[in-house]
Amino acid sequence: MSKRIVVDPITRIEGHLRVEVVVNDDNVVTEAYSTATLWRGIEKILKGRDPRDAGFFTQRICGVCTFSHYKAGIMAVENALGIVPPLNAVLTRTLMNAALFLHDHPVHFYQLHALDFVDIVSALSADPKKASDEAFKYARVPYACGADQLTAVKERVAAFAKKGALGPFANGYWGHKTYRLTPEQNLIALSHYLECLRIQRTVAQMMAIFGSKQPHPQSLTVGGVTCVMDLLDPARLGEYLVKFQETADFINRAYYPDLVMAGKAYASEPSVVGDVGTSNLFTFQEFQLGAKDWLFDSGIILGGDISKVYEVDEDKITEEATRSWYKKDAPLHPYDGETDPSYTGFKEADTIDGNGRSVKAPLIDERGKYSWIKAPRYDGKPMQVGPLANIVVNYVKGNERVGKVVEGFLKDTGLPVGAVFSTLGRTACRMIEAKVIADNALAAFNNLAANLKVDQSTCAPYIIDKNKEYKGRYIGHVPRGTLSHWVRIKNGLIENYQAVVPSTWNASPKDSQNQRGSYEECLIGLKIADLSKPLEIIRKIHSYDPCIACAVHVMDANGANMSSHKVTLDNGATC
Repeated sequence: MSKRIVVDPITRIEGHLRVEVVVNDDNVVTEAYSTATLWRGIEKILKGRDPRDAGFFTQRICGVCTFSHYKAGIMAVENALGIVPPLNAVLTRTLMNAALFLHDHPVHFYQLHALDFVDIVSALSADPKKASDEAFKYARVPYACGADQLTAVKERVAAFAKKGALGPFANGYWGHKTYRLTPEQNLIALSHYLECLRIQRTVAQMMAIFGSKQPHPQSLTVGGVTCVMDLLDPARLGEYLVKFQETADFINRAYYPDLVMAGKAYASEPSVVGDVGTSNLFTFQEFQLGAKDWLFDSGIILGGDISKVYEVDEDKITEEATRSWYKKDAPLHPYDGETDPSYTGFKEADTIDGNGRSVKAPLIDERGKYSWIKAPRYDGKPMQVGPLANIVVNYVKGNERVGKVVEGFLKDTGLPVGAVFSTLGRTACRMIEAKVIADNALAAFNNLAANLKVDQSTCAPYIIDKNKEYKGRYIGHVPRGTLSHWVRIKNGLIENYQAVVPSTWNASPKDSQNQRGSYEECLIGLKIADLSKPLEIIRKIHSYDPCIACAVHVMDANGANMSSHKVTLDNGATC
């Protein structure tokens, strides 16, 4: 007899995602449903606004990828108006983008995902001297892995445990039978977990040097950037350079070796290998390093066939809402997208609780609508986006900067290239992407410094003709995958706006053809060791770095008006 398991929320911090699975008598997943539980609605807020304000609104979509949506909102309007920003502005945006990626990827691994692979309780039984020796197997000069430092880390976490709680490490499935690291390896990763908390402060300061603050920078504007004084101050440029080098050092001596260590240990763990999810991959050009030089290229791979990479046709992108809580079901191109809510709620049924007992709980209507996320499709097909797609597409296309790191990682772990198509590969590709950026992004810094000697322009002039209609878009690759913003402008104001975000592609519900999104697809066939502790489900979904804030916003489940605000401007206008 089949059973239903609900994991809600499934993310460690950002909690608007739930996953329901159906398992058979052998505890194997036979069906899965990914549900975003809150509505975004940002498109509604943007209608009727001055298009020059779009980026300042869209960066509030998220508290993590603020810069991604800020830049996307600015560049979509620039594309609509035909504006080409000066090279200084383009390269400054690249340096800010590097700060975002080098903050996002390590934090995702250590603070949000590593504990799916690292058993904290096991680390408390480690021998620090043996752990220090073990670290040299993965790095020529290990990071924060001296025996004295590892002893201090062990004592620090043991103090939590002695009080009867593990503080930030509470509520884990410690001791789960699918953990594969030794106590000494767990202690190495735990040391890096704590070091990452310090490094993320340094990377946030990198963003603030050109962005004036973090997490919501303020220096991008339609046409260019406003941080002119920072760009012309050698001390500010030097400050960015030092912090970049400190961060790159952590990537190379902690993050990379830890993924080599995990790659070797988990290579035979069934729950993290052979499960690519959606095998259609989609990525887009990002990181302009010079006038004509980009770090990552665009491309489409279909059905996992790495013998051919297709060029992207933007006209083939649509979103439909057959299984989403919106009125319009039919697939629409983002320029014509609609975002009118139609909530149908949950139903009560039997599920398994944390103690393995059968209980009544709210479950989705598997035959109806069940998510606030729409179903983006490319030529009618579900796509997987993110570091796995970006690294595989660029590797297959012969990107030498990517190939160098991929080949090195495969050699260091002994894994075949096919291992990339998995949960373990998805986690490794995020690290590989961070290392490629750490190894190459300073090319943008050097080109910026050289260009400032002959050209100090930072913003392009433009006009908005209120008698004309415009449309434009941004498409690019951000930490969680392919992001696009689409804008129509009429009478000098935003007529329509749609954001198709990475987590929407990956967390998509089923469509009218009953095709699953990548979250759902990767869970099919998964065997769960203990239904009351579904670590295997969590590990797979976390490998996508789900951040549903991009895809949803807030509403009352009963349809009640939560609050309303009216602001009167100096000119008498209201909003």
